Amino acid sequence: MTSADNTAERSPSGASGLIGAVDRLDDQIDGWWDSLRGRPILDRIFYTASEAADFSLIWHTLGVIEAIIEDDPMIAVKVSAALGVESALVNGPVKSLFRRRRPIQETARPHNLRQPKTSSFPSGHASAAVVAAAMLSRHGNSAALRALAGIVATSRIHVRIHHASDVAGGLAAGALLAAVARRLLSQ
Repeated sequence: MTSADNTAERSPSGASGLIGAVDRLDDQIDGWWDSLRGRPILDRIFYTASEAADFSLIWHTLGVIEAIIEDDPMIAVKVSAALGVESALVNGPVKSLFRRRRPIQETARPHNLRQPKTSSFPSGHASAAVVAAAMLSRHGNSAALRALAGIVATSRIHVRIHHASDVAGGLAAGALLAAVARRLLSQ
């Protein structure tokens, strides 16, 4: 299937305007990203990051580790609470508003990966990564946490579970939810 066929799958026939422009940009980014796919080290990094972030497992684990290090169980509780609200909102009402098809994977993936059944927009992995990094960075390591969040978010493009615009939407949703969570849970 060509990029043009993939665009037709996502948008109404002859889509123009903003939706068509977003689809074309996604196709350009996906085409560029193809040069990175199939490289064993990059595949392993991105597939591992994507899988570790399923159900926010990596973020909950880091919250527990931080709570143990700081001897403050509320750190883990606050991180998990923020992630729970993020997941309920993004994977529930927000995704149901869009119902966007996910990218088409034409070949076998080099590593096993869970294929979500929800809408592609926005990326829940990206939004959770931003929320978790914001919550955990209050205790240090913000550069490392942001880098890990970036790897998790971009992993969704690499493994062809999300379009680039889905990831951008997830990052934006995550930034908004992170600001609210930090404000509400800062006590």
